Parts: sequence; C-alpha cells; structure tokens
Amino acid sequence: MHFSDFGLADSLLRAVVARGYTNPTPVQEQSIPHVLAGRDVLACAQTGTGKTAAFALPILHRLSNANDAAQGKGAPRGARKIRVLVLSPTRELTAQIFDSFRAYGNHTGLRSTVIFGGVGYRPQVQALQQGVDIVIATPGRLLDLMQQGHVDLSAVETFVLDEADRMLDMGFMPDIRRLVAKLPAKRQTVMFSATMPEPIERLANAILRSPAQVRIAPVKETTELIEQRVCFIPTKLKPRLLTKLLGLGVERAIVFTRTKHGANRVTKQLCAAGIPAQAIHGNKSQAARQRSLASFKSNRPPVLVATDVAARGIDVSGVSHVFNFDLPDEPETYVHRIGRTGRAGANGIAIAFCDQAERSMLKSIERLIRKQLVVDQHHPIESLPAAPAPESAGPRNGGGSSRSGGGNRGGASRSGGGGGNGSGKRRPEQRGARTNRASQRSDNRHSNGGAASGGSSNGGSQSTPAPQRPKRRLASAALGR
Repeated sequence: MHFSDFGLADSLLRAVVARGYTNPTPVQEQSIPHVLAGRDVLACAQTGTGKTAAFALPILHRLSNANDAAQGKGAPRGARKIRVLVLSPTRELTAQIFDSFRAYGNHTGLRSTVIFGGVGYRPQVQALQQGVDIVIATPGRLLDLMQQGHVDLSAVETFVLDEADRMLDMGFMPDIRRLVAKLPAKRQTVMFSATMPEPIERLANAILRSPAQVRIAPVKETTELIEQRVCFIPTKLKPRLLTKLLGLGVERAIVFTRTKHGANRVTKQLCAAGIPAQAIHGNKSQAARQRSLASFKSNRPPVLVATDVAARGIDVSGVSHVFNFDLPDEPETYVHRIGRTGRAGANGIAIAFCDQAERSMLKSIERLIRKQLVVDQHHPIESLPAAPAPESAGPRNGGGSSRSGGGNRGGASRSGGGGGNGSGKRRPEQRGARTNRASQRSDNRHSNGGAASGGSSNGGSQSTPAPQRPKRRLASAALGR
C-alpha cells in the first residue's frame, strides 16, 4: 500500500515524499482511513511505529480541504479559530508533534503553534492572537492561557490525546476534564498510545464515542528489534559498570535514572571518567533541555542522561543503547524507555541494572512484557575499573571482608575484627562504619548484590568515625526524589 492510496492531498503527499516515507506503517494503514472519515479512534501501537503521522496526515487533509470554505485563505489573520487541539504529556513530545505538523502541512496554508511551560508567555500569546488552526500543547500552560482569556476552544473540530495512558494515568485527569468541558460536544476525539491498560481504557471510553479500535500488536509486547538484558549489580557499583559498558562500542546511548538528582550525579560521574554526557530533567529550564536534546541529536555528546521526561517524545535516530540505570517504578515506563532505541526498523540494545532492592520492579516488568530478561553474565565485578578514592575513613564494603566458601549471602569472614553476619540491614555505607556491627551490616549489604570484595588493606580502621559528607549526600538524594 502507498500513501497515495488514502486519497491524501497532493501537498501532503509531497511532504511525505520529502520526509523519505514510501509505504505506511501498520498503525498508519489502519488508522488514517478512520480519522479521515471523522470517526473517534482509540489506537495502540508500539513506540516508534509512526503514530504521529497516523493522526497528523488525515487531520491536515481534512483541514486543508475545508480551508477555503471555513476560513478563507484571504481572511484576516485574527479571524482563524482553533480547529484542532493536540495534547501530550511532555514538552519534548509536544515540540516533536509540532515539528511534524509543520513539516507535513508546509504546503497547506494552515497555521499551527505550540504551547508549553518553561518559556515566556508573550510569543505564545502573540501566535494565538494572530490566529491559528492547530494548537499542540501540554495541559498546564494551555489552562493558564485559557484563564487569561487567550484561548478559545469553542470551534475545535478534532481533539487528540497523544500518549493517552500517560495523560490519563499520571495525574493529568483533572486538567483533561477541565479542558474537555470547554470543547464542543460535537467533535472528533482521537487517542493514540503505546500502552493502554484496562483501567485507562475504561477512562478513555468515557470520552470517546463508538471509537474505531486499532491494535497493531499486543499491548504488553515489546519490539523484537530490541535485545533486552539485565545485569544484577549493587547500586554502589552501577556507575563503574555503566562506565565500562559505555566504552564497549556504544554509538549513542540514553541512560535513564529515577530521580533528577540521580541524573545529575550520573552525568558528573561519566564526565569525570572521560565520557561526554549531558543531563535532561524537569529541573532544567526549557532552553537548557532543548540545547541538551539538540546536542544529543548531533551526537555531541553521545550520551544523554535523563529522567522519564525523556521516556516519551525523544525521537533520535541511531540510538544504539538504552541503559536503565534505575529500574522504573511503573513497568509500563520501561516499555517507553527502551523504545528510544530500535526505531524505524533499526536494531537496539536495552540493558537494565538491577539491585537487590529492585527485584520486585524487575518481576513486574517481566510480567508486563511476558518474557524474562536475559541475564548478562559478562560483567564480573572484579573486572570493573578501579573505584575512585573512598569518601569515608572506613574500609570499602564495611569490614574488609575476604571471600570465603559460604557464598555471598551467608558466608562470613573476619578482617580486623569485622565480618558478615547476614543481618540484611540496608545502606550502612551511607552512615559510615563507626562500629564492628555497622561494618558487618555493610559487608552483608554489598554481598547481597552478588559480589564479595577482596581483602582490605584498611582492616584496622573499622572503628574510625566516618566524616559527615556522606550524610549530606543522603539528604540530598532524598530531596532529589
């Protein structure tokens, strides 16, 4: 099948050819006819399969066909009213959708604008005052401008929710309800997403009217183009493993962390190891986020460290690897994270780092994708690069334990008075090794990750009080959440 088979306007077909598209993807092939017919649509397809074009092309066709009658190409600029509203959860995805509408509609005479936070109001207000046909927005800034009297949604003909599961499931529902209440009752509503859990589908059906449902692949299946692996490793050793793996033929990579503070910390560690990296997260200004993303797209630097603000909406060709430095709290987020690689028919590699405390998250991910991740056995801790100088006066791994025959969890050895006792206490290394008991807890904590350390030369320093700097870092990490 070809795009010309849909009966799209010549201006759109020229734009499609200019983008290098030849044949529609399955989600485009099944969705475009329904959107062209004016039906409500609920569509699920794997990330990277062309969902934006699946709704943008038919919407632009309908608007361009009605442009002369409804708007008049010679009408005053301010006479145009918003006829299409597209909502998405992140600024990056919103900007990407806007770029697609602008590229596809380059020869249609239609006007579109983008609205999101983190930037000044004035340019957005001016664009609205001049008159636009299409608005692509995040909910928060759009509501702000509505309250200021700059946005009129009374003429909207088509309402699109992109990444609908995220929009409805992650705290956006009150904003969505407020916006829907301002839309005309007679309208077309289209929802596109990579995942659609059953509870979210019920919410979506409350907004849609007899929707055409498009499901290209099982909702919980991840693309076969992505090789997925997991490395079981203690959190303390994750930076060293990441540094090692990034030096093994990685062309371009995105590293996902759970917190903004963690993204900054990992970025500093990589730069200190000689690996250029930049961070992108919600605490960065929008200008800084756009600069980081533009640099990453130009492969300067080759590593982007991000929170889940980049799990959706980052469409960069040539991303060879995705590293889940921290496993996500929500298993669906894992699907979106790894979807930043393996796009447009290319192969990709997704590697997850899993600490003992993250095992339950891993199980949830495996239940969702209906497969077990392959365990990567080729990262022995003994072969990792040397660790930086210790931050505390106590010995690394708490007691200078040496490997003994009992195994990682239950075996105990003594060095300078300390040894592992299997107590299972968490994170004593952040409180300092003040006593033999603290030393024992630290030894057991790290042994749980699957690695016993070699003998310590600092065996006699176990009772030395640790400095306070690790405590301040712990407080900082808590604030970062």
